Amino acid sequence: MAKLTMKDGSVREVAEGTLFQDFVKSVSNSLAKKVLAVKVDGKTRDLMAPITGDATVGFLTFEEPDGRWALRHTASHILAQAVKRLYKDAKVQLAIGPAIENGFYYDFDLEKQLTESDLADIEKEMKKIVKENLPLVRKEVSREEALAFFREKGESYKVQLIEDLPEDATISMYTQGEFTDLCAGPHVVSTGKVKAIKLQSVAGAYWRGDEHNKMLQRIYGTAFTKQEDLDAYLHMLEEAAKRDHRKLGRELDLFSLHEEGPGFPFFHPNGMIIRNELLNYWREVHRRYGYQEIMTPIILNRKLWEQSGHWAHYAENMYFTKIDDEDYAVKPMNCPGGMLVYKTHQHSYRDLPLRLGELGLVHRHELSGALHGLFRVRNFTQDDAHLFVTPDQIEEEIQHTIDLFDEVYSTFGLSYVAELSTRPDDSMGSDEIWEKATNALRNALEHRGLNYVVNEGDGAFYGPKIDFHLKDSIGRTWQCGTIQLDMLMPEKFDLTYVGEDGEKHRTVMLHRVVYGSIERFIGILIENYAGAFPVWFAPVQAKILPISERHAAYAHEIKDKLFKLGLRVEVDDRSEKVGYKIREAQVKKVPYTLVVGDQEMADGTAMVRKHGEKDSQAMKLDDFIRYIQEKIRTKSQEY
Repeated sequence: MAKLTMKDGSVREVAEGTLFQDFVKSVSNSLAKKVLAVKVDGKTRDLMAPITGDATVGFLTFEEPDGRWALRHTASHILAQAVKRLYKDAKVQLAIGPAIENGFYYDFDLEKQLTESDLADIEKEMKKIVKENLPLVRKEVSREEALAFFREKGESYKVQLIEDLPEDATISMYTQGEFTDLCAGPHVVSTGKVKAIKLQSVAGAYWRGDEHNKMLQRIYGTAFTKQEDLDAYLHMLEEAAKRDHRKLGRELDLFSLHEEGPGFPFFHPNGMIIRNELLNYWREVHRRYGYQEIMTPIILNRKLWEQSGHWAHYAENMYFTKIDDEDYAVKPMNCPGGMLVYKTHQHSYRDLPLRLGELGLVHRHELSGALHGLFRVRNFTQDDAHLFVTPDQIEEEIQHTIDLFDEVYSTFGLSYVAELSTRPDDSMGSDEIWEKATNALRNALEHRGLNYVVNEGDGAFYGPKIDFHLKDSIGRTWQCGTIQLDMLMPEKFDLTYVGEDGEKHRTVMLHRVVYGSIERFIGILIENYAGAFPVWFAPVQAKILPISERHAAYAHEIKDKLFKLGLRVEVDDRSEKVGYKIREAQVKKVPYTLVVGDQEMADGTAMVRKHGEKDSQAMKLDDFIRYIQEKIRTKSQEY
């Protein structure tokens, strides 16, 4: 009998040789309908795998990333089978077909040039295969058997893959109906589990990503266990396309990108208003939370980056220069500069926690193919802070930092999920230090009662971290805030404080960002609000529209009054119909339009219309001023 330890700590005994699928059914029939794969001692396995001994077991549904991965991996095989069926008279060879984030793809060497219209036929055939509910059968084979099989099939890419495997590699193949593919798995038990499929696009892709190799045809798709979930996802993609910050950035004249500086964004006047309002808010919040602001140089000597470890661990992402025949680097991070500021004084325990914030411009080399609007750039302003604390202050300071995060994110109507990232392979420092640092972060999360997930191996090279993944208005998540606990840099830079005993002690340092990157956060906000920003940081807060030329003087009188009160306001006194000007203001997503004519001049009023609404209401000018000032003061999400 094998002893299987479940997620809740309970232990079940089951006969060795029992299939995991049967074991899941013995636990719960209703659960068995949802489980797509199992995690056995940390490794994802097929449900059709036999139980071979004692193990820790977890059940994977579509809600878990590894469960989704198994389903979408199976969808890629269904895609390959459908292409083989439809184009059996054409020369077609299979390359690779993995699951990827949010979907899957498969690469084909196919004589016929596929178009978007072909995807409908392929998708229809895939749905037939799903309806056939074909079992996926795994078979482990020798290298010779695998090579013989795929050579006979004329699958030269599969032969290359097999030849490149290590001599001792386990080689497995999966068969569904008449179709067999080389694959390590895992997969779901049958094609019928893939209830909802959508093929999305076809593109070119070089074999193994090498431009010297043949160009293949890559078909992208996605898959879900429920049609309604697929429909919701496709609707989200439509919304995302409408909200694309690159498109809205052009339309609203916020920023631009130029070939003279790829990855280096140019902010226009409207974009600078948003940027400065976010920075003003950042400074106001951080002042209340006890931070002091510093600024450190952009270029620093190589010796500093060697001391911090960046030269050894991060050099491929850095830019370099020479000054007086010495090596210097453009900073990719603000941390070393912050530590030099700390070291300018000998600190007492009474000084701690010391919170030093910096809106520091950093530069990181990103590959040109990875650049993406404001989301992936080569220079950005990181809203860093470095918190210097005693060991006894760690958890309290983490809680204080999360309080700040809660306030900032709620101001923008954003919720979040926390993720604890643990030690990576290229880390620095001892096991003892890493364990102590990781436990400190874990305890802070658990004592706060905050739900979190663990992301194994994704910490920084100098310490574990908590990442905050924000959820936007259409359900997408974005990683922004981070708290990193660092016990290594204080060792490297010999950071100390004088304790109550009069002796020097090692300082602990926390790195943290709220926005993350100002540029990226602006991109997220553009898409979250679809360009219709809350009035407090909208580039133009109100636009005044005189009905005719004789009303222009009154419109400018209102503008002058609002301008003197610090409001951002414009007058559109062009000789266009007022309906046209209203529509244009709506397209530009101005929060308020004020239409003025004879009646408004006589009454000292304006017809006020909120963005996105069809009706207007007459308001006394002083009433409107009080109204908009209150919306700005409270940083309201509502107009």
